[in-house]
Amino acid sequence: MAVEGTCAPRFAQVREEFERNIAERGEVGASVCVTLDGEIVVDLWGGTADPATGRAWTEDTIGHVWSATKGATALCAHTLAARGHLDVNAPVTAYWPEFGKNGKEGVLVRHLLNHQAGLPAIREPMPAGCFYDWQLMVDALAAEEPFWKPGTRNGYHALTFGFLVGELVRRVSGRSLGTFFRDEVAGPLGLDFWIGLPAEHESRVAPTIPADPPGPGDPVPSLYVAAFTEPASMQALMLANSGGYMMVPGESDSPAAHAAEMGAVGGITNARGLAGMYRPLALGGGDLVPPSQVALMSAVSSATSVDAVLLVPSRWTLGYAKSVDNSYLPVADREGMLLSDEAFGHPGMGGSLGFADPRARISFGYTMNRQGSGLGVNVRGQSLVDAVYRALGYRRLGTEGIWYRHS
Repeated sequence: MAVEGTCAPRFAQVREEFERNIAERGEVGASVCVTLDGEIVVDLWGGTADPATGRAWTEDTIGHVWSATKGATALCAHTLAARGHLDVNAPVTAYWPEFGKNGKEGVLVRHLLNHQAGLPAIREPMPAGCFYDWQLMVDALAAEEPFWKPGTRNGYHALTFGFLVGELVRRVSGRSLGTFFRDEVAGPLGLDFWIGLPAEHESRVAPTIPADPPGPGDPVPSLYVAAFTEPASMQALMLANSGGYMMVPGESDSPAAHAAEMGAVGGITNARGLAGMYRPLALGGGDLVPPSQVALMSAVSSATSVDAVLLVPSRWTLGYAKSVDNSYLPVADREGMLLSDEAFGHPGMGGSLGFADPRARISFGYTMNRQGSGLGVNVRGQSLVDAVYRALGYRRLGTEGIWYRHS
């Protein structure tokens, strides 16, 4: 399967790893894009977008990037904060009064962004298609009691993050999350990136290919062990009480799911869209936010050796993930995200990834249709990241660990 696009000679190893992904690592269809000093130095795509029809992955193919969407949602919040319209240290109730009940009166905006709010799931049974009804979801979250005292620990808000932060964007700006993102980020930057996909673009979407289910004796990530053995756990409620979104095969690829504005998991784009969104942030913020806001976006705000939901180590800024090395854990939990310590971004379920590295002045995007089975960045995406950092003269501390500039 041919790889198309462009790649600067300095980054030839990125193309080599991309080709290896397709030839040797089970990649079906994918795209990768890298910018350096604001210029595109890698823009590659290849493979098959839809195995059912044989449709090739082309330059304008887009796909579901799952939690890589959170980077876009967080950027909307930081854009408002940079303009003085949203205070990350203010109570959520300053913008969303109905939120302040059942133990959430003291929840701060920063707690929504750094996964400390204690709202990773909803206890009340939710109806089919609930993720496509914004008001239903935000009302349910406003009524929910936290699973832990807000601000005391962090646990990944995998599916609720977009409704929580997105409602703040809506309350402050007067526009829906998808509209704000289109007007203030995707439109001005010329990105083919959607939170709420218009129907006319549906034919360009590469359907998601779920990871193969584990066989007898195969290792399973701790999150899924908890979800399928403890019905009352946060993990079980997160997945099962999602109106079918996470449990009904094919539901997340339905036109209704693509059209819905889901700021945690619903983004549709390609590598060029992810790298393009992070490009201004790699250069100090551009017209989106000032350098001081980028510093806030990249600084660790919460971290733990056992994330309350993921059950593995995690490190979060106000809205973004930081490099984390889980290679010492049992095999099913080993996937992390190995970047430099200056970098910040967000992976998506199955392996998609977007990030900015302000010190290296790079932005990166990787999307694919065949998901991996782990919780972090798998070997396909990590091999591309590694090739980028090697091309820049970085070294990695030990066999695994973070990338650093040797000087």
